[in-house]
Amino acid sequence: MGLTGKTLETAQLLLVVLPAFVLFGYNQSGVGGLLSLRDWNDHFPAIDTIDAKGAEKSHKSTVQGAVVAIFTIGALFGALSCTWVGDVLGRRKVIFMGAALTLVGEILQCTSFQLAQFAVGRFILGWGVGQLSATVPVWQSECSSSANRGKHVVLDGCFISLGYLLEAWINLGFFEQDNLPLQWRIPLAIPTVISLIPLAAVFSIPESPRWLVNKGRVEEARASLCAFKGLPLDDPEVGAEISGIEIALEETGRSAAKMSDIFTMGKDKLFYRFSLCIFLQFLQQMCGSNLISTYSTIIFQQGLGMTSEMSRILSGGALTWKFLSCFVAFFTIDRFGRRKLFMFSGAGMASCMLALAVASSFPKSNRSAQITSAFFVFMFNFFIPIGFLGANFLYCTEVAPTRLRVPMAGISTANHWLWNFVVNMATPVAIETIGWKYYLVFLFVSATIVPVVFLFFPETMGRSLEELEMMFSQGNSIPSIVKESRKPLTGSLMPESMMEKGNHVHKDEITP
Repeated sequence: MGLTGKTLETAQLLLVVLPAFVLFGYNQSGVGGLLSLRDWNDHFPAIDTIDAKGAEKSHKSTVQGAVVAIFTIGALFGALSCTWVGDVLGRRKVIFMGAALTLVGEILQCTSFQLAQFAVGRFILGWGVGQLSATVPVWQSECSSSANRGKHVVLDGCFISLGYLLEAWINLGFFEQDNLPLQWRIPLAIPTVISLIPLAAVFSIPESPRWLVNKGRVEEARASLCAFKGLPLDDPEVGAEISGIEIALEETGRSAAKMSDIFTMGKDKLFYRFSLCIFLQFLQQMCGSNLISTYSTIIFQQGLGMTSEMSRILSGGALTWKFLSCFVAFFTIDRFGRRKLFMFSGAGMASCMLALAVASSFPKSNRSAQITSAFFVFMFNFFIPIGFLGANFLYCTEVAPTRLRVPMAGISTANHWLWNFVVNMATPVAIETIGWKYYLVFLFVSATIVPVVFLFFPETMGRSLEELEMMFSQGNSIPSIVKESRKPLTGSLMPESMMEKGNHVHKDEITP
């Protein structure tokens, strides 16, 4: 492509990252707003909960939840597959593969006349989205500088939310027209166009310099780093960073050579770092994010007793507000840090779930309770993207070691999709059976975020990935690592001996 510096970063963001995460949000929530359509239920009577009653309705709700959730099962396996193919093929090839699978799945979905074809298409689509969600943040982090890494990766959450709101308004737009089959076939077909963009663009952008160094392709890594920084090949800054990557790989190579080492502590605290990723991705789903995004139309219509049209309008409004709220994280993630945003977001979500549970416990005929419930759905959509719609993917790539960054991101992202599946399966039945009490589950989980993050999650803002590597390996205990991370930055975290070694390597490289 011939682009360098900020122009190249912008191209990476707009041509690969944006469509990848719009596909994430659009396809994850793309079926929730279609479940009450007349033609949809005529084509797929096995999941028609509108016309069923009693035990039959309960059974069909379960089947409906399974069909919606099979996307997340595909995404789970897609993310897990990255633990094996991610470091073998490289970041760009896995992204290309994921985008190709989303295209196949979307075509199968929008042309379905049988539930089985729709389910297969949804599984393949999920597999592709799972690969994209596990690989794209890693690629971004490895190509970004420490100063703007947070802004770059947290935009993933903005793009996910953009996918949510596009889905909501497109569904509403086609709901208003009279051709009943087109009410759901066109919304399912639209993302095929989005899938074509990363397929066409990904190989025009350089590979991750850190993956290239890991594979011994140092000169290619130098060229990639120069392109992203917009600097010449012989620039001292580039040489110093390449040396730092090599030294970090050398220092951690013996203890991080096998994927099974993720489950051991050792000098590099790998299991501790892995646990941070796993718990963070668990929180992302079990605080209620997917409940509100995927089932907002169902919550307004069945849970609060609103009309079909009004439910779709409110859902679109709530998801538009969520998209706008994403930019709070964009402007604060590299100013206040990851920990503060996680805790602020957690406290806000817990408060909203408590209020939503209380307001929803009143009869559906209570107008004031309806308005209050809708208000707190909007408020929840303000708090969730601040800490848990992009920053969670960012943090997992930051605390993972270079040699195990993709496997660790793949497994933790698969954990994200596992709990996504649980929420998708449980929600239709839970709303029908226990109603407002369902929100208490998400209240409890959200309430744990502040103490857990404060005690166990170190700050990662402003440090290079190699400096973070040293922070974990040099720390004596978990409390000491957290305490050290909260101190103001006064320079590099790398020990002086390693800095001297890096300077020596760099001098050797430039000596004629």
